[in-house]
Amino acid sequence: MIGVGIDVGKCALDLARHDQPAVYRFDNTASGIAGILEHLASWGETQVVLEATGGLEKPVLDALIAAGHAVSRVNPRQARNFARASGQPAKTDALDAQGLADMAHCMFAKLARYVAPADWQTMLAAFVTRRTQVVGALQQQTQQIEAISVPELRALAAHSLATLRAEREALDKRIAELAKPHLTPAWRSIKGLGPVVQATLISQLPELGTLSRQQIAKLVGVAPLNRDSGTLRGRRGIFGGRRAVRKVLYMAALVAVRWEPQFKAFYEALKARGKRPKVALVASMRKLLVVLNARLRDERIALAMST
Repeated sequence: MIGVGIDVGKCALDLARHDQPAVYRFDNTASGIAGILEHLASWGETQVVLEATGGLEKPVLDALIAAGHAVSRVNPRQARNFARASGQPAKTDALDAQGLADMAHCMFAKLARYVAPADWQTMLAAFVTRRTQVVGALQQQTQQIEAISVPELRALAAHSLATLRAEREALDKRIAELAKPHLTPAWRSIKGLGPVVQATLISQLPELGTLSRQQIAKLVGVAPLNRDSGTLRGRRGIFGGRRAVRKVLYMAALVAVRWEPQFKAFYEALKARGKRPKVALVASMRKLLVVLNARLRDERIALAMST
């Protein structure tokens, strides 16, 4: 199995394989991506790693998935840490591609496979992202209007707030319409999974129901990480992951530990063992995610067996 790394830039794509020193550069265009696919087809069985670059990687990522390649998209921090651990402190596009290729060769089995979202998930994610922006603007302008003393300016700010509220209502309606056809019984089986939580998870975490409990928890960033050395047993903590998903999970857990018996008992048991409320709540977030992941997996398997 050949490990392949692709360093993604705004204008160029650098392609490398773990067993060769050569690095191939292509334009980050449709023709350049086609050239990468031709190279990969001639190399036989490959496993590809590239970094998340704020969306610049999406065209080549979609093309790789469409062509049937096994791909993992990693956090840039992971890639940089791997390069340093491999004895490569320098950083260039070519070196990054080589480092990603080595990472693909050595660690691919431990990396989460990229799951391409469906078109409706991409559309829903765009609406959810816009709603987050509108809610943020609403919160900011609500605070600002309190400090405005000029009546004319206050009236303008009030009009702006009304416009944002109207947009939020329209977005909520459209998000509900887009999500409704895809909300299976598993999504409605846990109290706390309201419309915004459901829409965020279903659009921004397409891996749900396809990964193990450990993998899904690490992907979101709610897996407890050890900090032990010798006789020292450090405090566990969480790190990294998908912030937008983790944010809505937090709100869902607040509801679940109050109204859902399974999660309420779990939360109270942790507090009774001396865990701080915030720690117990984060553990409940992980449990909620793991339970939902398992129910979606079982639902998918049952559906496949019945058809």
